[in-house]
Amino acid sequence: MKQTQSILANELKLSNGTTIKNRFFKSAMSEALASKNHNTSKSLIHLYETWAKGGSGLVMTGNVMIDRNALGEPGNVVVEDERDLEMLKKWAEAGTKDGTHLWMQLNHPGGQSPKTLSKEPVAPSAVSLSGSLKTFFNQPRPLLGSEIEDLITRFGEAARVAKKAGFTGVQIHAAHGYLISQFLSPHYNQRTDEWGGSLENRMRFLLETYKEIRGQVGDHYPIGIKLNSADFQRGGFTEEESMEVLTKMSEIGIDLIEISGGNYENPKMIVGDAKESTKKREAYFIDYASKAKELIPTPLVVTGGFRTEVGMTEAIESGAVDMIGIAKPLALVPDLPNRIFQGTYETVHTKPIKTGINMVDKAASMLELGWYEQQLARMGKLKSPNPNHNVWVSLMQNAIANGRGVFLKRRG
Repeated sequence: MKQTQSILANELKLSNGTTIKNRFFKSAMSEALASKNHNTSKSLIHLYETWAKGGSGLVMTGNVMIDRNALGEPGNVVVEDERDLEMLKKWAEAGTKDGTHLWMQLNHPGGQSPKTLSKEPVAPSAVSLSGSLKTFFNQPRPLLGSEIEDLITRFGEAARVAKKAGFTGVQIHAAHGYLISQFLSPHYNQRTDEWGGSLENRMRFLLETYKEIRGQVGDHYPIGIKLNSADFQRGGFTEEESMEVLTKMSEIGIDLIEISGGNYENPKMIVGDAKESTKKREAYFIDYASKAKELIPTPLVVTGGFRTEVGMTEAIESGAVDMIGIAKPLALVPDLPNRIFQGTYETVHTKPIKTGINMVDKAASMLELGWYEQQLARMGKLKSPNPNHNVWVSLMQNAIANGRGVFLKRRG
């Protein structure tokens, strides 16, 4: 089929010389498809081969945790060492088909590790999640200085293994209220040592983590970051602080920056939280990206809201962003980029996943994430997504799999 000319098909060259074949960035989504031992599964291999063949220039994995004792959810992959190297190689080989980049997202949940997984989670400080979320999370224990150093080393080791396995880059997850985001936030980080207090101290964990990873993978291996534009929380990480962190990361050599926002308590990536004017423009964080572009030369990705080819094209043409971050639409139309290039794309309309019963929908805030995870599981079994999957059936499947956890918010 004849390819259409589109700015979205343009290559992107990173400062380290890496070339990404087009401007489509498949953002991280929670897959919950790891083996029972938290290793790579055949389902993950099938899923990522599907996305690689679908035309995205860069595909990001969901959370890969760096510590088997610190999980964000039951189905997380964990990379601590080379014990799963052969399966990781198969995952990387599948996800890099057709010249696609496959980057591994590296993460630690910090205090955002549910009771069912962590009796005593660790965090910068002993600050619990607020409101109804207290039901699902134990109060975290403050990290010791030696433990902080160990976690930094773990990030570097996981990145080294990712490179050895054939992943073409890694991303540091510093958003959504996970550990690094907690270190950055004055609300969650109330330490009085060198890891807390001033923004310079609060960003120390992130900077040392980047330096450790860079030391393990070398100067020319791509390292990206997912960073909150803000926490949208009283006393939390502000947009001004985010700009300072973003500028510093650019200065020390980060290769690609993905902009997001919020945390478990304030999940700003949920469509319903966006202003109407933002929804029309599609890109949720493009105003922030426009400001950032005036400060740094590092390529930027904005994820959240993109649905139409026109909206994606206008975002690139505006110069505010360099790649289009897409998540949910690629869970329904995994070859969305190819369809755009072939001129056959029909706008994906993602509807809220709700039962229609307010009490259930309000309580089962994980309902939508679970519904989308079930689409990923279908692709992992070499089946096509089912956009008409019944919401009640989905809720029942979720309840069987997660118990009370069905009422827990989770983030990608």
